[in-house]
Amino acid sequence: MNFSRKTHFGFQPLGKIRLKTALVFPFILQITVAVGLVGYFSFINGKQAVENLAQQLIESLSVRIENHVLEYFNKSFQVLRVTEDNVQAGNLDLNDFEGLKRYFWNVVLEADLESYISYGNEQGEFIGVEHLENGEIQLKIRTIETEPLRDIYRLDAQGNRAKFLKQAEYDPRKRPWYQVAKQDQKPTWSSIYSFFSRKNTDTALGISAVLPVFEDDTNFRGVLCINITLLRITEFLKNLYISPHGQSFIIERSGDLVVSSKIEKPFKIQSQGEDTKVERFSANQSEDITIRNTAQAFLKKFGSFAAIPNSEQVKFQQNGEWYYAQILPIQDQKGLDWLVVVVVPESDFMTEIQRNTQMTIGLCLIALGVATGMGILTASWITKPIFRLNEASHKLAKGELDQQVKVGGIQELEILANSFNGMARTLKESFDTLEEKVRERTGQLAEANQEISTLNTRLKAENSRMGAELDVLREMQQLILPKPQELAEIKDLDIVGYMEPADEVGGDYYDILTTHGIVTIGIGDVTGHGLESGILMVMIQAAVRTLKEVEEHDPVKFLNTLNRMIYYNIQRMNSDKNLTLAILNYAEGLLSISGQHEEILIVRQRGNIERINTMDLGLPIGLDEDIAEFISHTLITLNSEDGVVLYTDGITEAQNMQKQFYGLEKLCRIISQNWHREAEAIKNAVIEDVKLFMNGQKQFDDITLLVIKKK
Repeated sequence: MNFSRKTHFGFQPLGKIRLKTALVFPFILQITVAVGLVGYFSFINGKQAVENLAQQLIESLSVRIENHVLEYFNKSFQVLRVTEDNVQAGNLDLNDFEGLKRYFWNVVLEADLESYISYGNEQGEFIGVEHLENGEIQLKIRTIETEPLRDIYRLDAQGNRAKFLKQAEYDPRKRPWYQVAKQDQKPTWSSIYSFFSRKNTDTALGISAVLPVFEDDTNFRGVLCINITLLRITEFLKNLYISPHGQSFIIERSGDLVVSSKIEKPFKIQSQGEDTKVERFSANQSEDITIRNTAQAFLKKFGSFAAIPNSEQVKFQQNGEWYYAQILPIQDQKGLDWLVVVVVPESDFMTEIQRNTQMTIGLCLIALGVATGMGILTASWITKPIFRLNEASHKLAKGELDQQVKVGGIQELEILANSFNGMARTLKESFDTLEEKVRERTGQLAEANQEISTLNTRLKAENSRMGAELDVLREMQQLILPKPQELAEIKDLDIVGYMEPADEVGGDYYDILTTHGIVTIGIGDVTGHGLESGILMVMIQAAVRTLKEVEEHDPVKFLNTLNRMIYYNIQRMNSDKNLTLAILNYAEGLLSISGQHEEILIVRQRGNIERINTMDLGLPIGLDEDIAEFISHTLITLNSEDGVVLYTDGITEAQNMQKQFYGLEKLCRIISQNWHREAEAIKNAVIEDVKLFMNGQKQFDDITLLVIKKK
């Protein structure tokens, strides 16, 4: 009996497998297992895919609806806040109804919101401007002279009264929007209610964003209001594609429908003589079967809509078919608390997924057959040249270096054979030329080392030269800063300044100049750091000094002239630098502020802080040749122990090791706590608190602080 087999290279014991078998069998086994697993998991995943896809879809759509509603509603409060700021700044007088009409008219022309803004007060007076869907703008006004009637006028293209339309009894104090603002004493939302001027229309229901107005921060004065119909949210839901039979709706915690993508009006208007009554629909009693079943499924799971704290999902059957639904709270800090619901049927996804699963299994079976046949052919094709390479490698290992193997047909094996042949030649040549190559490479390394030494010497010289230039500019910056003895000569003010650059040369600027009894204070922040920023800071100081010496007191001309000087220099420097700059002029207790910079902090005697937003007082210096139209100024009265704190964003944007910002609120708190002290002590308290907050973190921006306190 024969117990061994003859190979190309000798005898091979039984129990070993051939290369051809080793290539083909694992390949076929892997393909078979892969096809089986793909088929099995396709079947399992087909059942899971519908639920996962439906859940992902309704979750993303719920979040999208939530973001749309909150973003849309937030715009109304932004308009109310801007209006309140104008009132507090003295730019808008709530007693001047003609001025309010003009302001409201501009708002409804430009604002991207439900265009009806109004104001009512405790005397029963009312003024509102509404931009109707047909493009007409109406003025609605009630004064002491017209009470208890409210007059309605059509406004022309210039905002003037063009035509008297009608009169009706109206008292804002009895309206839901006014009552909720007076009760809560803060910005809030009204409940959904029937609009007085839209009875018997598709937009009869709506909600109001309200902001109470106070006199002297304590006495209730009246209410600013923006009316928002629910029609726009309805249109958004109708236009939002979910699936062929999917839908969405929004409800209140009480269960009443707010809007729906399928129901045009989730309410019913009942006429009772001259009066009308609006009856709202409950979701769990809706005529729409999908809305009704969805609401009942959530009530069955949670007991009530008020008990749903977060995003939740349910699965329920309707007419023998599974439906997936998600409910997501829509909430804000002003009292809004709605629930958005998205529901889709399983059938909208199942057909496509089943077809794809069947196609996947069929393709896998075809791939199995093709791959098996190709594997057998490929294994046979590969093994023959490998045997020749194996034989040649054995001879090479024995020291027979003159080996050449010819392989054709397979590109990779041909490359391998060529590499083997090249390796054999190279190995033979290496024994003959190794010592010569070592000497040659040693010489090349020495030359490269000499070149590196030369470059290092040049780099050190260049660094020394640049360091000297920066030292000169840094010293120049320090020389032109106001000296403590200069500040001490200002009798009416206790002033102290502090500036610490982040790099060798900083981009922050501040200066205090006194001319003919007028104290001029400047503070700015140049973009970036380094040589260009330092030069621009020196230019600003020189320009401000020059304009003060020529006694230019007009804030608009002052800043516009300074801007042109800097703009032309920046163009000549071929630079993209610019800076924020605020100019303050003080004389006999009156402070004038102009220019755009960080918020200016006005600190009163007991540490109360008023924040002055400078965005509307100017434009960054150096961006444009002429900025006169953007420049404005505001006046502030300073009494004894009142003062001003100026800073750059190096303080508010200082970071700690957790990448958190120091922030303006923390700065205000430290100033308020230390305001009873002298300016130097206040400055030291702020800087120490900033350094303590940074706790060893690198300083990324220049830090500049000015504390000015009236004696």
